[in-house]
Amino acid sequence: MPSIFATLSSIVLLSVLVHAQGTPEFLGELLLRPSVNDAKCLTVQSNSDGAVVVLQTCTGSANQKWTFTGGNVRAFGNKCLDVKDGVNQDGSRLQVWTCASENTNQKWNYNKWDNTLEWQGKGKCVDLVDGKQDDGTPTQIWSCWNQNSNQIWTTGYMYNALPDKSQNEQYGTNNCGTGSDSSSNCQTGWLNSASDFCLWAPPTPGTVGDMERVSVAWCTKSGRGARTIPNQTLKGVHFVQTPDYVQITGQGDFTKMNIPKGDYGGELDNRGADGKGNPIGGLLFGDTFTKGQQYNEWTEFISDSEFCIRACRGPKAKSLCNHIYDVMGCYWNMPANYNSGVFEECVGDDAQPMGVYGTSTWYQGVNPTPSAHPAPASSNCKTLPTVSVSPVLARRGKNGNRTFDRDFHVAAGPQITPPPAMY
Repeated sequence: MPSIFATLSSIVLLSVLVHAQGTPEFLGELLLRPSVNDAKCLTVQSNSDGAVVVLQTCTGSANQKWTFTGGNVRAFGNKCLDVKDGVNQDGSRLQVWTCASENTNQKWNYNKWDNTLEWQGKGKCVDLVDGKQDDGTPTQIWSCWNQNSNQIWTTGYMYNALPDKSQNEQYGTNNCGTGSDSSSNCQTGWLNSASDFCLWAPPTPGTVGDMERVSVAWCTKSGRGARTIPNQTLKGVHFVQTPDYVQITGQGDFTKMNIPKGDYGGELDNRGADGKGNPIGGLLFGDTFTKGQQYNEWTEFISDSEFCIRACRGPKAKSLCNHIYDVMGCYWNMPANYNSGVFEECVGDDAQPMGVYGTSTWYQGVNPTPSAHPAPASSNCKTLPTVSVSPVLARRGKNGNRTFDRDFHVAAGPQITPPPAMY
């Protein structure tokens, strides 16, 4: 029988190995985008040793596609993200260099909870120089701090170049095509307006809690390759656009979407307890802030009769789309209008981050439970007669190009709450 010391040593060693080999959950060639500006991507200037790594508007070109392999972050197959001359000090610039397995200047750890990219074992993270966002802004290393928005890098894809599957263990697909199918297992959703959005719901009859890992997209628009929300399902829809998120709340008969009568529902989000998300491989996009923007932070609650979904961007995304209050339901997490019989689109103020009260953060299960924050102010509401299925319109960027428009919002730094406890 192994000693307690040996067992603990094995656990520590395993922890170190896992930390040393941290990679994103997403598969394949990935975009790396800074939280301060979701429309920009980490870009290498050329396929040559010593090429500088900068920030550039996302186009999905080859010099913006990175793969995580064996602790390396690669572009063009054999060029690795590299600390210039291996200088371990704040401000050292980044380049690419031909990959070499023994080169410690090319070893990186991606923390999927903090979304930081750390030079392995050095305490230095990939960082934007002075937080600048102009095309051509160089990148550097700087002492890691997971609340420094210049060091938060999300991973993902261009909306028009999706893989068949974005994660291991995924139930459905992300490259869903342009049709509509009542048995589709599409796991790519959109969130644009009161009349153009998708919800996550079970692919077959079952409770939300039992089916959260395999839920699929149900959309108000045909032509996304997903299932469509049956007409007469939605009883009230309230869309609001704020500086940092889009949100839809409302009522419906979601027994038409495989949720059993009497199911109080649950939460679906991009992280889940293990960082893979609920559903695994679920991707969410939108055109509100930039064309085809991927929302890396989002949260949805749905039951047999009520729903709410919010998708966040920018430095405050983690706090405004927090995922740790999974038993608190819609109104506590997203205080808003849920009235039946009203279909509307509004603009509004950002909500207060769920669970944050002044300088304190409340954690689920701690007594007493605080009240929900008040619903934020909204205005300029436009009413719609109803919301039913209609064809999706073609999406194009400026000048007809399928690309991101160059529009962004810079928000104040967030108060980030920790990831769910792992047991």
